[in-house]
Amino acid sequence: MSTFVPSGKNFARKWFVIDASGQTLGRLSTKAASILSGKLNPQYVPYIDTGDHVIVINAEKVRLTGLKEQTKLYRRYTGFMGGLREESFTKLVVRKPELILEQAIKGMLPKTKMGRQMATKLKVYRGDKHPHAAQAPVEMKIA
Repeated sequence: MSTFVPSGKNFARKWFVIDASGQTLGRLSTKAASILSGKLNPQYVPYIDTGDHVIVINAEKVRLTGLKEQTKLYRRYTGFMGGLREESFTKLVVRKPELILEQAIKGMLPKTKMGRQMATKLKVYRGDKHPHAAQAPVEMKIA
């Protein structure tokens, strides 16, 4: 028997669709991050990006548990003095629900060049339509 060592050139990447309606933010994010990083792939090695593409639809219907829906804040800094901006989850889910899922999933990926490359395979959409029908994505159910 010989050990298979992937070269990083010939990977047939699959496309998965995850429906976020009624799903908990953290559970959905961990599942998507493990698909993006390739940990569900039998040919996984930590030094090559073997992950698949992930499409998340219905981003506005994601939910949080407990009182986090009222208390969770998203902070960013503009770079100027006094430039700390805060926005609550309830306001951000109305204004830009894609950002909530993108931040949660990207935060679970490695903070390296490879992690940034993995994040490019993530597509998040507000409604239930997406422009990736030509890639024949497979529906992924989250228990």
